[in-house]
Formats: sequence, structure tokens, C-alpha cells
Amino acid sequence: MSCSLAGILKEVAPQAYYVGGAVRNSLLKRWSGDVDITLPKQDVKRVALALGKKLNAAVFEMDPAFGVWRLVTRKEGLQIDICAWQGKNLKEDLLRRDFTFNALAYPVSRPARLLIKKEKKGTQILLQGLLRREIVDFSHGLQAVKERKILLTGPKVFKEDPLRMLRVFRCAAELNFQIDPSVLKQIKKDASLIWQSAGERIQEELTRLFNTSKAYENLCLMDGCGLLTALFPVLEAQRACAEVYYGRGGVLSHTLAVFKRMEYLVDHLNKAFPKYAKKLAPYAANKALLKMAALLHDIAKPATAKKVGDRLRFFYHEERGARMAKAVLEQLHYSRADIRLICAMIGQHLRPSNLASNDVITDRGAYHFFRDMGDAALPMLLLCWADYASYVSDYQLKRILPRSGERMMSLERAKKTANIGKTLRHMQVLSLLFSKYFDQPKKMKPTRLINGKDVMDLLHLPPSPKIGDILERVAEAQAEGKVLTREDALAFVSKLKK
Repeated sequence: MSCSLAGILKEVAPQAYYVGGAVRNSLLKRWSGDVDITLPKQDVKRVALALGKKLNAAVFEMDPAFGVWRLVTRKEGLQIDICAWQGKNLKEDLLRRDFTFNALAYPVSRPARLLIKKEKKGTQILLQGLLRREIVDFSHGLQAVKERKILLTGPKVFKEDPLRMLRVFRCAAELNFQIDPSVLKQIKKDASLIWQSAGERIQEELTRLFNTSKAYENLCLMDGCGLLTALFPVLEAQRACAEVYYGRGGVLSHTLAVFKRMEYLVDHLNKAFPKYAKKLAPYAANKALLKMAALLHDIAKPATAKKVGDRLRFFYHEERGARMAKAVLEQLHYSRADIRLICAMIGQHLRPSNLASNDVITDRGAYHFFRDMGDAALPMLLLCWADYASYVSDYQLKRILPRSGERMMSLERAKKTANIGKTLRHMQVLSLLFSKYFDQPKKMKPTRLINGKDVMDLLHLPPSPKIGDILERVAEAQAEGKVLTREDALAFVSKLKK
């Protein structure tokens, strides 16, 4: 099909044009997830049905008002969107698009090869051999592609669809393009319109942005033109909160620093946790979710800030933050499972710090931590790493990373080395917890050796909550290495009877 698709399109729709991302990406030698073609409205339905028959594809009308049909080939899963001109002709259609590099078209009738490959993320396509002289360009889009610059096709782009403001930063991150200052200036004027977009569309753009390795720098640009706090109004209160502690920008500067460290961590697990990088990789794979947790982790600090003596404290900010984050995530239409996970991470992100307040972290204490946190334990430890790492400079972080897997230093020694010592010790605590989890699974996730019936028969007890308490005490004993076998467990329960 990869050899014939371009020919079939030429046969069925010689009047059509390839448009948008497929043309732009092909100029950049990047593969695309779908193909968009455009043609006069009166031809759309006929071409869609004929093309669907030729390609053995599922065909359905996406948007009757705008004349949009979609085809998905049954064999390759290739998606082709057929759209009517938005305007009287092709020129009007192209000039109504968002960015100049997307306002490009290439005639289906002209020479081009349409390559197709199947990947885990879906079928990808690449237009190859485009003749530059045949590319239709009314807004200097070719120049924008050459200069790798994002420019608008007109001043009403964001008013027509406010989500395009987020798309600016997502495209800049994915394509490694520079945003023209005129675009940032326009976003500053229109930022307040962002919530005219549906929450699920906003979430999709944020997810794509956060999945890149350039989300932090674009988040800073978003903040500079007012879009970040227009999108998350609750973050604005962070800017003036605790500046004495965090410096200029207050808690918000800390939040962005944590986001930056999270971006570094998910891209460099082997440097932070060389021994466990492969085992942690599945937990770090959802970059967007971890970065959203970083962005919201201290959301409640301004609301809980209280001065006690000479110190500014944030009592229960983590618990209140989980509730506030839930409201934000629901507005963005996150799944229930993702909301539960992010809120569990935020609501308990001080627990490792509490463990670190002891010179010794016992197996029993670690067992309780992993038992209580469940599936959120490892993602939350990654959040804690980003939080702790935000308190040191890039240079300091580079210095202490090789030592973060060493034996945990004492509290007294950490205090003598100020902030950098405290951060290093906290990182050593995280390494210790990972070692307990991965290297001592029988202690941290003990297999149940006996059941409730065994306990009731042995102690002559009726069914009651007490049975569960006894089984939990057996599990604690397993974590401490006191109980190893079923016989040990029965003997342990017998002692409880005495």
C-alpha cells in the first residue's frame, strides 16, 4: 500500500491538496500520525466514499457542519482526514489556519511518495520527494519552516480557537522551534480566553507538551506571557508567597524548579538511580503525569501559610493540596485512576521526609510506607526526588548525584553541610527505600503465609476485625525477618495467644 496510496489519492481526488502537519513534517523529515487532505466542499463526501472503497477503510463523517470525513484503513490503521475548504477557495482555507508553517499545501496530483510505517504509537506517514516550487504558500510558511520559527497567520488566530495558545508551546517543544516575540505578545492579550476551550482538549495539549524534554522552558515562557496562571489561576497566589524563603517568585519559583528537576529525572534515571533505572523506567514512562504532579504538588502552600515565631510553616498543605489538585484535574477531565494517583502522591509527599527525620529507617517502617502508599509509592518517591533536588543548583546536583546511592549519612553530619547536605541525605533515603523495595521484596511485599481461618482455628476466635489485625502483625514480623515460613507464622500467632 505504501507504494500505491499516493497513486490512489491522485486517481480518486486529483483536485485535492495535502495540507497541514503532513506537509510541514515532511519538509522537516519528520513522520506524521495522519494525512490531511482538503478540497471543495461539494467533493468531500464523494471522494471520502470512493477512497474508502479503494483502500478498504472504515469511513465516517466527523463534522457535517465543516465537511470533515475520516478514513481509517483496516490493515495498516492509517488515518486520513478529508476536509472541505474553510472559505471560498484554497487561499482562504490556508489563511484561516493557525501558524504559517501549517498554512502550506501540496497538490495530490503532483509527484510525491507517501511512505508508511507501523510503530507501537501507531501508523506513521512521510511525504517524500515534494517539489518545493509546487508547494502552495500564501503566508511565508516555507520561510518559517526554514528558520524554525512559529508565526501566526493573523491577529484573530487565538480568538477563533483559544486552544491554539497552548498549541504554540507544544509545537515549539515538539519541533524545537522558536516562538516569535509577536506571538507571545498576542498570547499576553488573549490569555484570559483559554478556558473557552474544553477541558479535555486542554489536557491533550498539556500531555503532549509535558511528554517532551522541553516542557520546562516552555512552561516558563507560558508564565511570562500570563498563560500559565490563566490556565491554573490557583498558582498565581504562589508568586508572592514565601519570597523570604524561596526568593523572587516565591512558591511558584519553587514549583517551576521542581518541574524542571522532574523533567531531568525522567530523562536521566540512569544518573539518579543507576542501579534501579531499568526497574524504575516503567514508573517514569508517564512523563506527563509525573510533571503534572510536580506542577501541583505545593498548590495549597499559600492557603496554609502561617508564621510560627520566626518561621513560615505550611501545616497540612499536602493533604489540602490533594483536594485542591483533584478539583483542577477534574476540570481537565483526567481519568479517575490518574486523579487518584496524582492526589495520593501530593497528599503524602512529606512521608519520606518524615522517615528521613530518623537516623535509622527500619524494615518495619519501610514496610508500613509501601503498604500504605500502594501503587503510588514509587511514583511518589520520584516526585520527592524532584522536590529535594530543586533546593540545590545544577552544579551542586551534579556533584552530589554520584553520592546519592551511598550509605545514608547521619542527621548530625547532614546539618553541618547546610542545604546541600540535607538534600544529599534525602536522596540517600530515597535510594535506601528503592533498595528495600527492589532487593527485599519478601520483606516489603510479604506473601501471606496463613489466612484468617488459620488464625480463628488456632486461637479459637470468631470472625472479627481482630483477625485482620493479627494477620497484619504477622506481615510486620515478616518485614522484620522474624517470620519466614508458615510454621513461623503459626508459632508467632500462638505466642500472641499467650
